[in-house]
Amino acid sequence: MGSSTRALLQIHFCVLLWGFTAILGKSITLPALPLVWWRMTLVTVALILLPKFWKSLAALPPRMIAVYAGIGVIVALHWLTFYASIKLANASVGATCMALAPVFVALIEPLFTRHRFDPRELVFGMAVIPGVVLVVGGIPEQMRTGLGVGIVSALLMAVFGTLNKRYIEHGDALSITGLEMAAGAIFLGVLAPVMPEAVFVRPNVHDSILLLALAMGCTLLPFALSLVALRRLSAFTTALAVNMEPVYAIVLAIILLDEQRDLQPGFYLGVAIVCGVVFAHPLFQRRYHLNP
Repeated sequence: MGSSTRALLQIHFCVLLWGFTAILGKSITLPALPLVWWRMTLVTVALILLPKFWKSLAALPPRMIAVYAGIGVIVALHWLTFYASIKLANASVGATCMALAPVFVALIEPLFTRHRFDPRELVFGMAVIPGVVLVVGGIPEQMRTGLGVGIVSALLMAVFGTLNKRYIEHGDALSITGLEMAAGAIFLGVLAPVMPEAVFVRPNVHDSILLLALAMGCTLLPFALSLVALRRLSAFTTALAVNMEPVYAIVLAIILLDEQRDLQPGFYLGVAIVCGVVFAHPLFQRRYHLNP
């Protein structure tokens, strides 16, 4: 198995785990702000207990520590807007907005990396949009604010994904993950006095169990694994694969939350479009000898 193929499989496994984040975010009763703070804090605590984290951190120059910390702030803002979108709309809408990330990546990746602008990537990114529109169905007027916040979240996702691609070679996946999570948690903590809702909220037993699942199973493992895969893939390829997340999330929302109406033919057509674009992209790359 080639390294690029292995990296693609790793990304798709990560996306499957990320499919649960919208479900857990909807099920956790905490508001978006304390939810994100606890998510990042729990991952940070888990990593600082590992000797490998400190060994990798000691090898990083101060400049790179500052870079990863800055990216961590963007990650925090992405998750904050993502969960705000879910709270303002629902899990399906929040996850579906992430399908816009490849369009943003196609536009901004050439600005941050040595990756040359490729209009074919923009076409691939836009090709998936009709599919996700069919998947999510009509959006009621009361959910439009959540949709707008979700679009901002997709832009932030594109920015931090592109920056991680640029700087991934300078550090170990665990040290990068720990720095970004710690910086995000500290950033939200510093903002606590001026935020409209409390940051330091003690979760109940139900929320504590779900937060642990969110932090360990849907954050620490896939976040670190995605950074490893990103060494072999472009930020666009990664973002395009993440378009499967709304498919997983919506199916899970239907099964676990009874969130959607009965599945209509449009849903299946939308899933087919999303899957077709996502899985056609690596075949297109191999045929035309493009960089992954």
